[in-house]
Amino acid sequence: MNASSPGRIVLLTTSHRVAPGLLSWPAWQALHDADRVLCADGTHPQLPYLREAGVQVDEAAPTAEDLVDACAGGHTVVVVATGEGEPRLTDGLARLAGSGNVQMPDLELLPASYDLPGARLLDLVQVMDRIRVECPWSSQQTHKGLAKYGIEEAYELVEAIEEGDRHELREELGDVLLQVVFHARIAEEGRAEDGAEPFSIDDVAAGIVTKLIHRHPHVFGDETASTPEEVKEHWLRTKAAEKQRTSVTEGVPLGQPGLALAAKLSSRARTAGLEVPLPEGEGVGYELLAMAVRAETDGVDPEAALRAAARAYRDAIRVREGLPTDGLPTDGLPTDGRSAES
Repeated sequence: MNASSPGRIVLLTTSHRVAPGLLSWPAWQALHDADRVLCADGTHPQLPYLREAGVQVDEAAPTAEDLVDACAGGHTVVVVATGEGEPRLTDGLARLAGSGNVQMPDLELLPASYDLPGARLLDLVQVMDRIRVECPWSSQQTHKGLAKYGIEEAYELVEAIEEGDRHELREELGDVLLQVVFHARIAEEGRAEDGAEPFSIDDVAAGIVTKLIHRHPHVFGDETASTPEEVKEHWLRTKAAEKQRTSVTEGVPLGQPGLALAAKLSSRARTAGLEVPLPEGEGVGYELLAMAVRAETDGVDPEAALRAAARAYRDAIRVREGLPTDGLPTDGLPTDGRSAES
């Protein structure tokens, strides 16, 4: 140790989204080699694990001046940062360094744990837990009561996609994700209207992970697929084995918009190789059915095509009213409703 050395300050940061005690090797080295380890928060979740590992941690909230003095003579002091990141301390150190009147210790910021991809989803679960308990409105919601919001958010997501607005897309994806977490939080309480067994967001995630792995044997198994068509064949084959349905119409939600419903039924029949003549009848309903089936056969989404035409109609109305159409939302799709990749 060099008595004339100003020493070293290590600001150790950790993520609350990683289990406490899971620290990087450089972090453990710094903790064991330090002359002092300080933490201002006596309830910091890392402290029990640090002490269990033989690291003596003093509960203290030193000022910048105190910390510089503690490092004098070549000492190393590790500060285990609180959740706020010690802004008062770092601001004080910056002020001392800027004064030019103090010989400053070496300052190192050492991340001891890192967020994994998807870690912020843990924050969402925690926030939803608290809102469910403390918010008078959220605490009274049920699956049935929230159903209409799920439909609304899905439509808003589709609109953001069609308009090509990436800022709105990110926000609407968050709103849809909220619906998933909200419903899972309600189901966790075991108060579901159907009286079924409770389940959590982890059960929801586990279910979709299992499904994705099983339906992608060309990724997670021994099968191969080099084209999107082959991937779709794998998906349909494994789905059929899972569902064991007696009719291709099973699982088609009848509550969806009419054009989408007709197109979905047409797709199911066509994929199954069923040649089914359209029912005969009078009226616009049967005419729309025939048009929807024709669109689906041609690779056109009839719902998207109608929305594109409706927006053009909206513009025509505004022109007749003498109003501008510049800046109004557009669908971002060709007028026949085909995707941009078609």
